[in-house]
Amino acid sequence: MKDHKQLYSELVQRRKTAESQGNKDKIKRQHKLGKLTARERVNLLFDPGSFQEYGKLTSHSGQLPKEDITPADALIAGVGRIHGRPVCVFAEDATVMGGSVGHNTFWKRMRMQEIVRQERVPFIGLFDGAGARASDMSSTAEGSPIISQHLDWARLSGHSPLLGAVMGACAGLSALELTQMELSVMVGPTSMLAAGGPPVVKTSTGVDITKEELGGPNVHAKITGMVDKVTNNDEAALEFIRKLLSYLPQNAWYYPPRCDVVVEPEGDLWQIVPTDLKKSYDMRQVINAIFDRDSFLELKPDFGDALITGLTRLDGHVVGVIANQPLVRSGAIDGPEGQKARKFIDICSAYHIPLISLADTPGVMTGPEAERRASLKHGLAAAYSLAMADVPLLTVVIRKSFGFGGALMAGYRAGQTVSLTWTTADFSSLPPDAAVEAFYGQQIKESEDPENMRKTLIKKYSAFAGPYPAASQFKTDDVIDPRETRERLALALELALSRRNKSPAPVPKYGVMP
Repeated sequence: MKDHKQLYSELVQRRKTAESQGNKDKIKRQHKLGKLTARERVNLLFDPGSFQEYGKLTSHSGQLPKEDITPADALIAGVGRIHGRPVCVFAEDATVMGGSVGHNTFWKRMRMQEIVRQERVPFIGLFDGAGARASDMSSTAEGSPIISQHLDWARLSGHSPLLGAVMGACAGLSALELTQMELSVMVGPTSMLAAGGPPVVKTSTGVDITKEELGGPNVHAKITGMVDKVTNNDEAALEFIRKLLSYLPQNAWYYPPRCDVVVEPEGDLWQIVPTDLKKSYDMRQVINAIFDRDSFLELKPDFGDALITGLTRLDGHVVGVIANQPLVRSGAIDGPEGQKARKFIDICSAYHIPLISLADTPGVMTGPEAERRASLKHGLAAAYSLAMADVPLLTVVIRKSFGFGGALMAGYRAGQTVSLTWTTADFSSLPPDAAVEAFYGQQIKESEDPENMRKTLIKKYSAFAGPYPAASQFKTDDVIDPRETRERLALALELALSRRNKSPAPVPKYGVMP
Protein backbone atom coordinates (compact mmCIF):
# COMPACT_ATOMS: atom_id res chain seq x y z
CA MET A 1 0.00 0.00 0.00
CA LYS A 2 1.28 3.44 -0.97
CA ASP A 3 1.90 5.97 1.76
CA HIS A 4 0.92 9.66 1.53
CA LYS A 5 4.30 10.68 0.21
CA GLN A 6 4.11 8.18 -2.65
CA LEU A 7 0.52 9.18 -3.46
CA TYR A 8 1.52 12.82 -3.51
CA SER A 9 4.51 12.09 -5.74
CA GLU A 10 2.25 10.27 -8.21
CA LEU A 11 -0.17 13.21 -8.25
CA VAL A 12 2.65 15.66 -8.92
CA GLN A 13 3.93 13.53 -11.79
CA ARG A 14 0.48 13.17 -13.35
CA ARG A 15 -0.11 16.91 -13.08
CA LYS A 16 3.25 17.59 -14.68
CA THR A 17 2.39 15.31 -17.60
CA ALA A 18 -1.02 16.93 -18.00
CA GLU A 19 0.53 20.40 -18.05
CA SER A 20 3.20 19.45 -20.57
CA GLN A 21 0.87 20.07 -23.55
CA GLY A 22 2.30 18.80 -26.87
CA ASN A 23 5.96 18.04 -27.40
CA LYS A 24 8.61 20.74 -27.51
CA ASP A 25 8.58 20.92 -31.30
CA LYS A 26 4.84 21.60 -31.39
CA ILE A 27 5.10 24.28 -28.72
CA LYS A 28 8.03 25.82 -30.61
CA ARG A 29 5.93 25.80 -33.80
CA GLN A 30 3.07 27.50 -31.97
CA HIS A 31 5.40 30.29 -30.86
CA LYS A 32 6.97 30.55 -34.32
CA LEU A 33 3.50 31.21 -35.75
CA GLY A 34 3.20 34.15 -33.34
CA LYS A 35 0.74 32.29 -31.11
CA LEU A 36 0.73 31.71 -27.37
CA THR A 37 0.00 28.21 -26.09
CA ALA A 38 -3.38 27.48 -24.54
CA ARG A 39 -1.94 27.56 -21.01
CA GLU A 40 -0.11 30.82 -21.68
CA ARG A 41 -3.37 32.31 -22.91
CA VAL A 42 -5.31 31.20 -19.83
CA ASN A 43 -2.64 32.51 -17.48
CA LEU A 44 -2.63 35.88 -19.25
CA LEU A 45 -6.42 36.12 -19.33
CA PHE A 46 -7.11 35.64 -15.62
CA ASP A 47 -6.13 37.57 -12.53
CA PRO A 48 -2.77 36.13 -11.35
CA GLY A 49 -3.08 32.88 -9.39
CA SER A 50 -6.87 32.68 -9.65
CA PHE A 51 -7.34 29.90 -12.24
CA GLN A 52 -8.70 26.54 -11.03
CA GLU A 53 -8.57 23.83 -13.68
CA TYR A 54 -11.28 21.23 -14.28
CA GLY A 55 -10.37 17.94 -15.95
CA LYS A 56 -6.63 18.49 -15.96
CA LEU A 57 -5.97 14.74 -15.89
CA THR A 58 -8.31 13.97 -18.78
CA SER A 59 -6.87 11.96 -21.68
CA HIS A 60 -8.24 10.42 -24.87
CA SER A 61 -10.66 7.50 -25.04
CA GLY A 62 -10.39 6.81 -28.75
CA GLN A 63 -8.35 4.52 -30.97
CA LEU A 64 -4.90 5.51 -29.75
CA PRO A 65 -2.99 3.09 -27.49
CA LYS A 66 -4.18 3.56 -23.92
CA GLU A 67 -0.65 4.23 -22.72
CA ASP A 68 -0.48 7.30 -25.00
CA ILE A 69 -1.45 10.36 -22.99
CA THR A 70 -3.10 13.35 -24.64
CA PRO A 71 -2.40 16.02 -21.98
CA ALA A 72 -5.70 17.47 -20.71
CA ASP A 73 -7.06 15.92 -23.92
CA ALA A 74 -6.29 19.13 -25.88
CA LEU A 75 -8.61 21.36 -23.82
CA ILE A 76 -7.72 23.55 -20.85
CA ALA A 77 -10.92 24.21 -18.89
CA GLY A 78 -11.84 25.74 -15.56
CA VAL A 79 -12.79 28.84 -13.61
CA GLY A 80 -10.77 31.89 -12.61
CA ARG A 81 -11.22 35.57 -11.83
CA ILE A 82 -11.19 38.58 -14.14
CA HIS A 83 -11.38 41.96 -12.37
CA GLY A 84 -12.04 39.92 -9.23
CA ARG A 85 -15.15 38.23 -10.69
CA PRO A 86 -15.46 34.47 -11.38
CA VAL A 87 -15.44 33.52 -15.07
CA CYS A 88 -15.58 30.12 -16.80
CA VAL A 89 -13.25 29.27 -19.70
CA PHE A 90 -12.07 26.61 -22.07
CA ALA A 91 -9.06 26.96 -24.34
CA GLU A 92 -8.31 24.58 -27.20
CA ASP A 93 -4.71 23.35 -27.20
CA ALA A 94 -3.41 23.21 -30.77
CA THR A 95 -0.22 21.49 -29.60
CA VAL A 96 -2.17 18.32 -28.67
CA MET A 97 -3.76 16.55 -31.63
CA GLY A 98 -4.32 19.89 -33.32
CA GLY A 99 -6.69 21.03 -30.58
CA SER A 100 -9.31 18.60 -31.89
CA VAL A 101 -12.46 17.64 -29.99
CA GLY A 102 -12.32 14.10 -28.66
CA HIS A 103 -14.97 12.17 -26.74
CA ASN A 104 -13.72 13.24 -23.30
CA THR A 105 -12.93 16.74 -24.53
CA PHE A 106 -16.54 17.09 -25.57
CA TRP A 107 -17.76 16.20 -22.09
CA LYS A 108 -15.36 18.74 -20.61
CA ARG A 109 -17.03 21.34 -22.82
CA MET A 110 -20.44 20.19 -21.62
CA ARG A 111 -19.20 20.44 -18.01
CA MET A 112 -18.23 24.08 -18.59
CA GLN A 113 -21.72 24.74 -19.96
CA GLU A 114 -23.13 23.19 -16.81
CA ILE A 115 -21.02 25.47 -14.61
CA VAL A 116 -22.09 28.55 -16.60
CA ARG A 117 -25.76 27.57 -16.31
CA GLN A 118 -25.67 26.64 -12.61
CA GLU A 119 -23.45 29.39 -11.26
CA ARG A 120 -24.52 32.12 -13.71
CA VAL A 121 -20.98 33.18 -14.59
CA PRO A 122 -19.65 34.62 -17.87
CA PHE A 123 -18.04 32.19 -20.32
CA ILE A 124 -14.98 32.67 -22.53
CA GLY A 125 -14.03 30.26 -25.32
CA LEU A 126 -10.50 30.44 -26.76
CA PHE A 127 -10.65 28.60 -30.10
CA ASP A 128 -7.61 27.14 -31.84
CA GLY A 129 -8.54 23.67 -33.04
CA ALA A 130 -9.43 21.40 -35.93
CA GLY A 131 -12.96 20.45 -34.92
CA ALA A 132 -14.13 16.89 -34.18
CA ARG A 133 -11.45 14.20 -33.73
CA ALA A 134 -12.22 11.32 -36.04
CA SER A 135 -10.40 8.73 -33.90
CA ASP A 136 -12.68 9.51 -30.94
CA MET A 137 -15.99 10.85 -32.17
CA SER A 138 -16.46 8.31 -34.95
CA SER A 139 -16.06 5.47 -32.44
CA THR A 140 -19.11 6.59 -30.46
CA ALA A 141 -22.79 6.57 -31.26
CA GLU A 142 -23.39 9.71 -29.27
CA GLY A 143 -24.10 12.28 -31.95
CA SER A 144 -27.19 13.62 -30.22
CA PRO A 145 -25.33 15.35 -27.34
CA ILE A 146 -23.60 17.56 -29.93
CA ILE A 147 -26.98 18.85 -31.07
CA SER A 148 -28.01 19.28 -27.44
CA GLN A 149 -24.85 21.28 -26.74
CA HIS A 150 -25.68 23.87 -29.40
CA LEU A 151 -29.24 24.15 -28.13
CA ASP A 152 -27.83 24.73 -24.64
CA TRP A 153 -25.63 27.57 -25.87
CA ALA A 154 -28.71 29.15 -27.44
CA ARG A 155 -30.61 28.85 -24.15
CA LEU A 156 -27.71 30.39 -22.20
CA SER A 157 -27.59 33.44 -24.46
CA GLY A 158 -28.86 36.51 -22.64
CA HIS A 159 -28.38 34.83 -19.24
CA SER A 160 -24.60 35.04 -18.86
CA PRO A 161 -22.19 36.86 -21.22
CA LEU A 162 -20.76 34.46 -23.80
CA LEU A 163 -17.45 35.65 -25.29
CA GLY A 164 -15.20 33.99 -27.84
CA ALA A 165 -11.77 34.45 -29.40
CA VAL A 166 -10.62 32.95 -32.71
CA MET A 167 -6.89 32.49 -32.11
CA GLY A 168 -6.00 29.96 -34.81
CA ALA A 169 -7.88 27.46 -36.94
CA CYS A 170 -11.54 27.29 -35.97
CA ALA A 171 -13.60 24.84 -37.99
CA GLY A 172 -16.38 22.29 -37.61
CA LEU A 173 -17.77 21.94 -34.09
CA SER A 174 -15.54 24.75 -32.81
CA ALA A 175 -16.75 27.15 -35.52
CA LEU A 176 -20.36 26.43 -34.58
CA GLU A 177 -19.61 27.19 -30.93
CA LEU A 178 -17.74 30.40 -31.71
CA THR A 179 -20.65 31.58 -33.87
CA GLN A 180 -22.97 31.13 -30.88
CA MET A 181 -20.90 33.44 -28.71
CA GLU A 182 -22.56 36.83 -28.17
CA LEU A 183 -19.36 38.84 -28.68
CA SER A 184 -16.09 37.74 -30.24
CA VAL A 185 -12.60 38.78 -31.28
CA MET A 186 -10.31 37.41 -33.99
CA VAL A 187 -6.52 37.45 -34.09
CA GLY A 188 -5.77 38.73 -37.59
CA PRO A 189 -2.49 37.12 -38.62
CA THR A 190 -3.20 33.59 -37.34
CA SER A 191 -6.93 32.88 -37.36
CA MET A 192 -9.54 31.33 -39.63
CA LEU A 193 -13.23 30.72 -38.99
CA ALA A 194 -15.11 28.37 -41.31
CA ALA A 195 -17.52 25.43 -41.29
CA GLY A 196 -14.76 23.39 -42.92
CA GLY A 197 -11.12 24.21 -43.66
CA PRO A 198 -9.51 24.45 -47.13
CA PRO A 199 -8.92 20.64 -47.39
CA VAL A 200 -12.61 19.97 -46.67
CA VAL A 201 -13.63 22.62 -49.22
CA LYS A 202 -11.30 21.07 -51.82
CA THR A 203 -12.68 17.57 -51.22
CA SER A 204 -16.35 18.55 -51.20
CA THR A 205 -16.41 21.28 -53.88
CA GLY A 206 -13.15 20.97 -55.82
CA VAL A 207 -12.31 24.59 -55.04
CA ASP A 208 -8.75 25.56 -54.06
CA ILE A 209 -8.81 28.36 -51.51
CA THR A 210 -6.56 29.76 -48.81
CA LYS A 211 -7.67 29.93 -45.20
CA GLU A 212 -7.59 33.74 -45.38
CA GLU A 213 -9.87 33.81 -48.43
CA LEU A 214 -12.17 31.23 -46.88
CA GLY A 215 -12.65 32.61 -43.39
CA GLY A 216 -9.99 35.17 -42.51
CA PRO A 217 -10.54 38.47 -40.67
CA ASN A 218 -11.40 40.36 -43.88
CA VAL A 219 -14.30 37.96 -44.40
CA HIS A 220 -15.75 38.01 -40.90
CA ALA A 221 -14.92 41.56 -39.80
CA LYS A 222 -16.01 43.27 -43.02
CA ILE A 223 -18.43 41.00 -44.90
CA THR A 224 -20.29 38.72 -42.47
CA GLY A 225 -19.94 40.86 -39.33
CA MET A 226 -19.54 37.71 -37.24
CA VAL A 227 -16.66 39.09 -35.15
CA ASP A 228 -16.64 42.33 -33.18
CA LYS A 229 -12.91 43.09 -33.17
CA VAL A 230 -9.72 42.10 -34.98
CA THR A 231 -6.38 42.31 -33.17
CA ASN A 232 -2.79 41.81 -34.29
CA ASN A 233 -1.81 39.29 -31.62
CA ASP A 234 -3.04 37.03 -28.83
CA GLU A 235 -2.16 39.47 -26.07
CA ALA A 236 -4.34 42.22 -27.57
CA ALA A 237 -7.25 39.82 -28.06
CA LEU A 238 -7.13 38.72 -24.42
CA GLU A 239 -6.92 42.34 -23.26
CA PHE A 240 -9.98 43.15 -25.40
CA ILE A 241 -11.93 40.36 -23.67
CA ARG A 242 -10.88 41.59 -20.23
CA LYS A 243 -11.94 45.14 -21.12
CA LEU A 244 -15.22 43.95 -22.61
CA LEU A 245 -16.09 42.12 -19.39
CA SER A 246 -15.57 45.32 -17.40
CA TYR A 247 -18.66 46.77 -19.16
CA LEU A 248 -20.88 43.71 -18.69
CA PRO A 249 -22.71 42.45 -15.60
CA GLN A 250 -21.85 39.08 -14.12
CA ASN A 251 -25.14 37.79 -15.50
CA ALA A 252 -28.64 39.00 -16.38
CA TRP A 253 -29.58 39.00 -12.69
CA TYR A 254 -27.17 41.92 -12.13
CA TYR A 255 -26.93 45.47 -13.45
CA PRO A 256 -23.73 46.58 -15.22
CA PRO A 257 -20.89 47.68 -12.91
CA ARG A 258 -20.29 51.40 -12.38
CA CYS A 259 -16.80 52.92 -12.52
CA ASP A 260 -16.07 55.29 -9.63
CA VAL A 261 -13.35 57.19 -11.50
CA VAL A 262 -14.86 59.66 -13.97
CA VAL A 263 -12.64 61.69 -16.32
CA GLU A 264 -14.28 64.50 -18.28
CA PRO A 265 -13.99 64.27 -22.09
CA GLU A 266 -12.16 66.66 -24.38
CA GLY A 267 -13.28 68.16 -27.68
CA ASP A 268 -15.21 71.16 -28.98
CA LEU A 269 -18.50 70.02 -30.51
CA TRP A 270 -18.88 73.36 -32.32
CA GLN A 271 -15.62 72.67 -34.13
CA ILE A 272 -16.40 69.00 -34.86
CA VAL A 273 -19.86 69.27 -36.45
CA PRO A 274 -20.36 71.71 -39.35
CA THR A 275 -23.72 73.47 -39.70
CA ASP A 276 -23.80 72.76 -43.45
CA LEU A 277 -25.74 69.47 -43.84
CA LYS A 278 -23.75 68.64 -46.96
CA LYS A 279 -20.41 68.72 -45.12
CA SER A 280 -19.25 65.61 -43.33
CA TYR A 281 -17.51 64.91 -40.01
CA ASP A 282 -16.36 61.92 -37.95
CA MET A 283 -19.00 60.79 -35.45
CA ARG A 284 -16.29 59.11 -33.36
CA GLN A 285 -15.02 62.58 -32.44
CA VAL A 286 -18.52 63.48 -31.24
CA ILE A 287 -18.68 60.33 -29.10
CA ASN A 288 -15.29 61.05 -27.57
CA ALA A 289 -16.35 64.62 -26.78
CA ILE A 290 -19.55 63.56 -24.96
CA PHE A 291 -18.73 60.45 -22.92
CA ASP A 292 -16.17 59.72 -20.21
CA ARG A 293 -12.67 60.11 -21.57
CA ASP A 294 -11.10 57.04 -23.23
CA SER A 295 -14.09 54.87 -22.30
CA PHE A 296 -15.50 54.10 -25.77
CA LEU A 297 -15.11 50.43 -26.80
CA GLU A 298 -16.27 50.14 -30.41
CA LEU A 299 -17.78 46.89 -31.73
CA LYS A 300 -17.80 45.75 -35.38
CA PRO A 301 -15.94 48.88 -36.64
CA ASP A 302 -15.43 47.44 -40.14
CA PHE A 303 -18.92 46.01 -40.70
CA GLY A 304 -21.89 48.19 -41.57
CA ASP A 305 -19.55 51.14 -41.22
CA ALA A 306 -22.21 53.81 -41.82
CA LEU A 307 -23.28 52.98 -38.26
CA ILE A 308 -21.15 53.06 -35.11
CA THR A 309 -21.94 50.84 -32.13
CA GLY A 310 -20.05 50.40 -28.88
CA LEU A 311 -20.02 50.43 -25.11
CA THR A 312 -18.90 53.47 -23.17
CA ARG A 313 -19.49 55.28 -19.86
CA LEU A 314 -21.38 58.40 -18.89
CA ASP A 315 -20.53 59.63 -15.37
CA GLY A 316 -19.19 56.14 -14.73
CA HIS A 317 -22.38 54.35 -15.80
CA VAL A 318 -22.14 51.81 -18.63
CA VAL A 319 -24.19 52.81 -21.69
CA GLY A 320 -24.48 51.56 -25.24
CA VAL A 321 -24.06 54.04 -28.11
CA ILE A 322 -25.63 53.64 -31.53
CA ALA A 323 -24.65 56.46 -33.90
CA ASN A 324 -24.73 57.21 -37.61
CA GLN A 325 -21.41 57.82 -39.34
CA PRO A 326 -21.72 60.76 -41.82
CA LEU A 327 -18.34 59.88 -43.36
CA VAL A 328 -19.93 56.77 -44.95
CA ARG A 329 -22.87 57.32 -47.34
CA SER A 330 -23.85 60.33 -45.19
CA GLY A 331 -24.94 57.87 -42.49
CA ALA A 332 -27.55 56.07 -44.63
CA ILE A 333 -28.63 52.68 -43.27
CA ASP A 334 -28.18 49.56 -45.42
CA GLY A 335 -28.57 45.85 -44.73
CA PRO A 336 -25.29 45.44 -42.80
CA GLU A 337 -26.08 48.48 -40.63
CA GLY A 338 -29.47 46.97 -39.81
CA GLN A 339 -27.88 43.65 -38.80
CA LYS A 340 -25.29 45.44 -36.72
CA ALA A 341 -27.90 47.56 -34.93
CA ARG A 342 -30.15 44.58 -34.18
CA LYS A 343 -27.39 42.51 -32.58
CA PHE A 344 -26.10 45.43 -30.50
CA ILE A 345 -29.56 46.45 -29.28
CA ASP A 346 -30.26 42.83 -28.29
CA ILE A 347 -27.04 42.66 -26.24
CA CYS A 348 -27.78 45.95 -24.46
CA SER A 349 -31.32 44.82 -23.73
CA ALA A 350 -30.20 41.41 -22.42
CA TYR A 351 -27.69 42.91 -19.98
CA HIS A 352 -29.67 46.00 -18.87
CA ILE A 353 -27.40 48.54 -20.60
CA PRO A 354 -29.07 51.91 -21.33
CA LEU A 355 -29.04 52.93 -25.01
CA ILE A 356 -28.07 56.37 -26.31
CA SER A 357 -28.79 57.17 -29.95
CA LEU A 358 -26.86 59.89 -31.83
CA ALA A 359 -28.80 60.44 -35.04
CA ASP A 360 -27.59 61.94 -38.29
CA THR A 361 -29.04 59.93 -41.16
CA PRO A 362 -30.78 60.66 -44.47
CA GLY A 363 -32.69 57.38 -44.04
CA VAL A 364 -32.50 53.83 -45.34
CA MET A 365 -30.55 53.14 -48.52
CA THR A 366 -32.53 52.47 -51.66
CA GLY A 367 -31.65 51.14 -55.11
CA PRO A 368 -31.13 47.66 -56.55
CA GLU A 369 -28.04 46.80 -54.51
CA ALA A 370 -29.64 47.95 -51.26
CA GLU A 371 -32.72 45.86 -52.02
CA ARG A 372 -30.55 42.81 -52.60
CA ARG A 373 -28.83 43.45 -49.27
CA ALA A 374 -32.30 43.41 -47.65
CA SER A 375 -31.95 46.89 -46.19
CA LEU A 376 -35.65 47.07 -45.29
CA LYS A 377 -35.75 43.62 -43.70
CA HIS A 378 -32.64 44.14 -41.58
CA GLY A 379 -33.66 47.70 -40.72
CA LEU A 380 -37.06 46.45 -39.53
CA ALA A 381 -35.38 43.70 -37.52
CA ALA A 382 -33.38 46.39 -35.72
CA ALA A 383 -36.56 48.39 -35.15
CA TYR A 384 -38.18 45.24 -33.76
CA SER A 385 -35.32 44.81 -31.28
CA LEU A 386 -35.61 48.47 -30.33
CA ALA A 387 -39.34 48.06 -29.67
CA MET A 388 -38.69 45.04 -27.43
CA ALA A 389 -35.70 46.52 -25.56
CA ASP A 390 -36.66 47.17 -21.93
CA VAL A 391 -33.80 49.56 -21.12
CA PRO A 392 -33.56 53.34 -20.72
CA LEU A 393 -33.39 55.04 -24.10
CA LEU A 394 -32.00 58.54 -24.75
CA THR A 395 -31.97 60.26 -28.15
CA VAL A 396 -29.93 63.14 -29.57
CA VAL A 397 -30.67 64.36 -33.10
CA ILE A 398 -27.47 65.99 -34.30
CA ARG A 399 -28.34 66.94 -37.87
CA LYS A 400 -30.45 64.79 -40.24
CA SER A 401 -33.21 62.50 -39.07
CA PHE A 402 -35.19 61.58 -42.15
CA GLY A 403 -37.86 58.94 -42.69
CA PHE A 404 -37.62 55.38 -41.42
CA GLY A 405 -33.90 55.80 -40.81
CA GLY A 406 -34.72 58.45 -38.20
CA ALA A 407 -37.29 56.14 -36.61
CA LEU A 408 -34.73 53.33 -36.43
CA MET A 409 -32.38 55.71 -34.60
CA ALA A 410 -34.97 56.00 -31.79
CA GLY A 411 -36.89 58.92 -33.22
CA TYR A 412 -39.70 60.75 -31.47
CA ARG A 413 -42.02 58.72 -29.19
CA ALA A 414 -39.85 55.61 -29.12
CA GLY A 415 -40.27 55.44 -25.34
CA GLN A 416 -37.12 57.39 -24.55
CA THR A 417 -36.49 59.23 -21.30
CA VAL A 418 -35.43 62.30 -23.24
CA SER A 419 -35.30 63.36 -26.88
CA LEU A 420 -32.85 66.21 -27.46
CA THR A 421 -32.22 68.13 -30.65
CA TRP A 422 -29.18 70.17 -31.60
CA THR A 423 -29.52 73.61 -33.18
CA THR A 424 -27.96 72.04 -36.31
CA ALA A 425 -30.74 69.43 -36.66
CA ASP A 426 -33.30 68.90 -39.40
CA PHE A 427 -36.46 66.78 -39.40
CA SER A 428 -38.43 65.50 -42.34
CA SER A 429 -39.77 62.34 -43.91
CA LEU A 430 -37.48 63.24 -46.83
CA PRO A 431 -34.74 65.83 -47.45
CA PRO A 432 -36.23 68.98 -49.07
CA ASP A 433 -34.63 68.38 -52.48
CA ALA A 434 -35.79 64.74 -52.55
CA ALA A 435 -39.28 65.73 -51.38
CA VAL A 436 -39.60 68.33 -54.12
CA GLU A 437 -38.46 65.86 -56.76
CA ALA A 438 -40.82 63.16 -55.47
CA PHE A 439 -43.93 65.36 -55.31
CA TYR A 440 -43.34 67.89 -58.08
CA GLY A 441 -40.96 66.16 -60.46
CA GLN A 442 -43.34 66.11 -63.41
CA GLN A 443 -44.50 69.72 -62.94
CA ILE A 444 -40.90 70.90 -62.69
CA LYS A 445 -40.00 69.07 -65.88
CA GLU A 446 -42.96 70.63 -67.75
CA SER A 447 -42.49 74.19 -66.39
CA GLU A 448 -41.02 77.06 -68.42
CA ASP A 449 -38.14 77.50 -65.96
CA PRO A 450 -37.53 74.09 -64.28
CA GLU A 451 -34.46 75.19 -62.34
CA ASN A 452 -36.13 78.28 -60.88
CA MET A 453 -39.24 76.29 -59.91
CA ARG A 454 -37.08 73.64 -58.24
CA LYS A 455 -35.18 76.26 -56.20
CA THR A 456 -38.43 78.00 -55.18
CA LEU A 457 -40.01 74.76 -53.98
CA ILE A 458 -36.87 73.67 -52.13
CA LYS A 459 -36.79 77.05 -50.37
CA LYS A 460 -40.47 76.65 -49.44
CA TYR A 461 -39.96 73.15 -48.01
CA SER A 462 -36.76 74.20 -46.24
CA ALA A 463 -38.87 76.60 -44.14
CA PHE A 464 -40.39 73.52 -42.53
CA ALA A 465 -36.96 72.02 -41.85
CA GLY A 466 -34.55 72.75 -39.00
CA PRO A 467 -35.20 72.04 -35.31
CA TYR A 468 -37.78 74.71 -34.50
CA PRO A 469 -40.83 73.54 -36.50
CA ALA A 470 -40.45 70.19 -34.73
CA ALA A 471 -40.00 71.92 -31.38
CA SER A 472 -43.09 74.07 -31.96
CA GLN A 473 -45.14 70.90 -32.44
CA PHE A 474 -43.49 69.28 -29.39
CA LYS A 475 -41.87 66.55 -31.47
CA THR A 476 -38.69 66.93 -29.45
CA ASP A 477 -38.30 67.53 -25.73
CA ASP A 478 -35.83 70.37 -26.19
CA VAL A 479 -33.50 72.10 -28.63
CA ILE A 480 -30.06 72.46 -27.08
CA ASP A 481 -26.65 73.92 -27.74
CA PRO A 482 -24.36 70.99 -28.65
CA ARG A 483 -22.11 71.89 -25.72
CA GLU A 484 -24.96 71.09 -23.29
CA THR A 485 -25.22 67.48 -24.50
CA ARG A 486 -23.17 65.68 -21.86
CA GLU A 487 -24.84 67.42 -18.93
CA ARG A 488 -28.35 66.90 -20.29
CA LEU A 489 -27.72 63.23 -21.06
CA ALA A 490 -26.21 62.65 -17.61
CA LEU A 491 -29.26 64.18 -15.90
CA ALA A 492 -31.63 62.14 -18.08
CA LEU A 493 -29.67 58.96 -17.37
CA GLU A 494 -29.90 59.63 -13.63
CA LEU A 495 -33.65 60.03 -14.04
CA ALA A 496 -33.93 56.83 -16.10
CA LEU A 497 -31.96 54.77 -13.58
CA SER A 498 -34.65 55.53 -11.00
CA ARG A 499 -36.56 52.64 -12.55
CA ARG A 500 -33.98 50.24 -11.14
CA ASN A 501 -36.13 49.65 -8.08
CA LYS A 502 -36.29 45.90 -8.37
CA SER A 503 -33.85 43.06 -8.95
CA PRO A 504 -32.88 42.57 -12.62
CA ALA A 505 -33.71 39.35 -14.45
CA PRO A 506 -33.26 37.86 -17.93
CA VAL A 507 -35.30 39.56 -20.63
CA PRO A 508 -38.17 37.47 -22.08
CA LYS A 509 -38.03 36.87 -25.84
CA TYR A 510 -41.25 37.24 -27.81
CA GLY A 511 -42.50 37.42 -31.36
CA VAL A 512 -41.09 36.56 -34.77
CA MET A 513 -38.31 38.88 -35.91
CA PRO A 514 -38.41 40.05 -39.57
